[in-house]
Amino acid sequence: MTVANTDDVQMEKRGNLGLITLTRTKALNALNRDMCIAILAALDEWAEDEEVSVVAIQGDGDRAFCAGGDVVGLYHAGKAGAADWQDFFADEYRMNHRIGTYPKPFVALIDGITMGGGVGLSIHAPYRVATERTLFAMPETGIGLITDVGATHALPRLEGELGTYLGLTGARLKAEDCLYAGIATHYMESGDVPLLVDALAAGPGSVEDTIAKFHQSPEQPPELEAHRADIDKYFDGNTCEEIMSSLSMGNDWAEAQRDLLMKMSPTSMKLTLRALREGAGDDLAACLKREYRLVGNIKNGNDFYEGIRAQLIEKDRKPRWNPSNLRDVTDDMVDGYFAEPEHGDLTL
Repeated sequence: MTVANTDDVQMEKRGNLGLITLTRTKALNALNRDMCIAILAALDEWAEDEEVSVVAIQGDGDRAFCAGGDVVGLYHAGKAGAADWQDFFADEYRMNHRIGTYPKPFVALIDGITMGGGVGLSIHAPYRVATERTLFAMPETGIGLITDVGATHALPRLEGELGTYLGLTGARLKAEDCLYAGIATHYMESGDVPLLVDALAAGPGSVEDTIAKFHQSPEQPPELEAHRADIDKYFDGNTCEEIMSSLSMGNDWAEAQRDLLMKMSPTSMKLTLRALREGAGDDLAACLKREYRLVGNIKNGNDFYEGIRAQLIEKDRKPRWNPSNLRDVTDDMVDGYFAEPEHGDLTL
């Protein structure tokens, strides 16, 4: 039985499993608003369906679980001043919150590229299964946005300053790094994913035990582990200026991170760091509401449009950030982004 299907996402009841498959394959399963609405509707229905005891989500194709949100679509909506901008984020964040508070076991099969919106579909789930094809990142500071989809709740809960490092730099992690960081809970070969889906559908039995039967250790050691001490040392500042100063006086790895951060939007960096620090003490709902304020006010700014232009439209890779340096992003400017946007606050 299938429910609430669209061209871009399919819902299927298979045995006692509710299975969500992202099918926007040519776009690397990037999320649009209709997909968020359909997924949320299915989750609501299956939460009350006694035949469904576990839910799983996967991406179609061999390249991506979900490469993010439809940021080019948001670029055009924001430029036009359309409500599609805030409507997309509202529905996406409600879906993120539903996943993070779901009453039944939820399994995210992050087989392939998992970035931005794909992180929001997975990181709040209790079971997050990586494969040799997994590539994780939150690259928003490089496109003038902020680390969102509830990541300001999840990233501060990683050990040490891993979350700060990932949120500011947009570093890309392979499966072994995801497992080391706690972003993934399990690892298996991509060829075994269909077998796991069948096993979850067959039930009954413990979801934990079922996944554990497929769990393996990655062949490669995590690169993150080698840099862990440096990450905790250099990324513990409470301002971007402190972090940049620390990196500038550090070793070769630290200087490379400083050079990377100098390419990011200064505004996005300051907004992201403050949101991460504040998110450390808040629940998922509060973090999503804060993020909604930020993206709502980013709609009226410069850097998101410039970042998408440079990275995805004209592709000159030379964004003209405004302000162009950290010292010109004042505390008053940052405070303004944390204020209630003109279209109001998020309701969950």
